[in-house]
Formats: sequence, C-alpha cells, structure tokens
Amino acid sequence: MAEVLVYVDHLDGVVRKPTLELLTLARRIGDPVAVALGAGAPDTATVLAEHGAVKVLTAEAPEFADYLVVPKVDALQAACEAVSPVAVLVPSSAEGKEIAARLAVRIGSGIITDATDLEAGEGGPVATQSAFAASFTTKSRVSKGTPVITVKPNSAPVEAAPAAGSVEALSVSFGEKATGTKVVSRTARESTGRPELTEAAIVVSGGRGVNGAENFHIIEALADSLGAAVGASRAAVDAGWYPHSNQVGQTGKSVSPQLYIANGISGAIQHRAGMQTSKTIVAVNKDAEAPIFDLVDYGIVGDLFQVVPQLTEDITTRKG
Repeated sequence: MAEVLVYVDHLDGVVRKPTLELLTLARRIGDPVAVALGAGAPDTATVLAEHGAVKVLTAEAPEFADYLVVPKVDALQAACEAVSPVAVLVPSSAEGKEIAARLAVRIGSGIITDATDLEAGEGGPVATQSAFAASFTTKSRVSKGTPVITVKPNSAPVEAAPAAGSVEALSVSFGEKATGTKVVSRTARESTGRPELTEAAIVVSGGRGVNGAENFHIIEALADSLGAAVGASRAAVDAGWYPHSNQVGQTGKSVSPQLYIANGISGAIQHRAGMQTSKTIVAVNKDAEAPIFDLVDYGIVGDLFQVVPQLTEDITTRKG
C-alpha cells in the first residue's frame, strides 16, 4: 500500500491522543509512517507501532525546541522527499495548522484544515469538513500535489493495530529561516487536573445563564464527575467569569467531543461554530425557545441551578 505521513504530537516521548486518532484515519488510505521530532522522539515508537505505524522516522536536533515551527517544516519536507506519501496528516492545533500550511507551500500542494473524517477516494483521500459555522458538511479532496490535511481531535477512535514500527533516523537539513525566531523562555501551563479542552472526549460548558464567576463551581463539579473538560461561552468569558483559554466558539476554541453539555447557553451562531461537530449534544436551559434546542440530541428545559447539581449527584452515585 501507499504510505501516509503522520506528524507526531508528543511531549518528551509521550504521544498525545490526537496523533493516535490520526493513525486510525491513516490506515484507511495507506500504511502510516510516523514522523516524531525533538527530545524523546525514539521513545514514541512503541506506542506508535501498537497503533499501526509501520515505520517511525525520528530526528532529535535541538532546533526543534529552540526555534518555532520552521525546523519542523524542514523535517516534514525531508520526510516527504524520502517517502513520497499519498497524504500528510497533522493534528489540527494552532501549531499543527501553521506547520501544515507552510509545508503545503513548500511542496506545492493543496491543504485541507479541520477535517472531521477521512476516506479513500479514486482521486486521492476525501476529507469531511464543516463549513459556514457548521451549517453545512462538505467533502473535498486536494487536486494538486500531496494532500496536507489537518484533522480535528476526537474525529476518529483510537484503535490498536499492531505494526512493525521500525525506527529510522530522518536526515534533516535546516534552511536559513529555521533559526529566524528563537524561543527565549517557556512557562509551564498550570494544570487543573482536567483534560485539555480541544482533546477532551467530554466537555461541560457554562454560559450567560450561570450568572457569575462564583457559580461556575456548579459547572466544574459536573465536569469533574464525568472526567470532562470545562468550557465557556463568549458571554461568560467577556463578563470575566471564566478564562478566555476555555472559550468555545468562533473566536475561541473549536471542540468535537463525544459528548458536549451546554448549560445556560442560548446557542448563538458564534458558539455553535465551535461545538456543532460534537457527536452528542445535551443542553440545559430554562428558555424553551433558546436556539440551542434546535441543535441538541437531548434537551432539558429547566433551571441549571436545580438540574446540574442533581445530575452531578446522580452521576457520582452511579460511579460510587
């Protein structure tokens, strides 16, 4: 079969879940060849092989950590030249999309961003996307060059598929621009103990109906009972009730979890654009005419201050 390059998102050898999802999608269109860069890259091989990587290309040059994305683009370009893949798959993070865009320009190819599904087609891989604030679903493919495709987290299941996973060193020659922007300091993100918002399988969000920062503990309690991430609408963020880093929507983060629970959120198009591709959507709102109910799989018309604590208690009891 033809080979598919998969860019590995990892931290010191620990592979993040979206990469394992990419391996599932890659197997639909060819044999996955993983590209792991930076410190700990060889340590990713075992997990990648367990999830279908027939080969793992690694490079550990310090440039990958000391500078911004250009060294990684140089490496992916080298991998494309070595492998001649039918497609390059990259996680759809902010950094991932920048890497993908730069790579597409380098190799003279088209790019598809924020895909939610991938399948084989006669003219190349066919990607499913949501368009116009998720009002439409489209299927498209790249007509020129090697397709570079970024895929949203939670778009595919993580499936074990043992493969060879042979490790090979990737020879990378860095261009002049690789060292143009140096990273001078880093600050570790403060851990909340909850999953990363864009990668979480379950997201519990609060909106204007939460009525104050002091009430967001109700949303957090439900999220913690489910092992979920916490999100917020733009109205809640603009009011200063919750950090902007947790905003879900067109001007915030785009999520696609298996379960999305919206509490006190009206369902304005700005918010829908960031969560409409969720697999199952549940809403709690006291306004029976709220637009969010046009979108949901399950809706509860009621006061979130009564419904959410009862839901949290019931979940906690069942788990106990």
